[in-house]
Amino acid sequence: MSPSPKDLPPSNLPPLRTLFFDDLSVGMTETLEKTVSASDVVGFAQLTGDRNPIHLSEHFAARTTFKKRIAHGLYTASLISAVLGTRLPGPGAIYISQTLNFRAPVKIGDTVLVTVTVAELMPEKSRARLSCVCAVGGETVLDGEALVKVPSAAKSKRPVLKL
Repeated sequence: MSPSPKDLPPSNLPPLRTLFFDDLSVGMTETLEKTVSASDVVGFAQLTGDRNPIHLSEHFAARTTFKKRIAHGLYTASLISAVLGTRLPGPGAIYISQTLNFRAPVKIGDTVLVTVTVAELMPEKSRARLSCVCAVGGETVLDGEALVKVPSAAKSKRPVLKL
């Protein structure tokens, strides 16, 4: 049996926010900030099986153009998923597609600022196109677009989470 949300350890993440399609408007923005730790990178490698030494070995990374270990590109992209699934639009949103453009590496210790903005609303299918940007120190390290299906309040049978 999985733990209920109230049984999980405290975190510094913002609370869940549930938005329905009718709550969205073009230009709405949500952000998340995360400092990448060595344990995040090791955990992501364990979870995915991606043990590329550029992520795990200081010795190997020192001989590359990056000179230091870098985070997995999809780790950085997963921070976008965190915004979509918890804040904008939040619980109940379903990923349809995501484009990703990797612009620069993210190193351990970097603080990534994820910004997701509603770019277009498609009411006929309750879908939203979202602009996604990840930046470190003002430099874009990853950008792309997400397409998500967002539940309609009138049609939804999902419970509203209260945490």
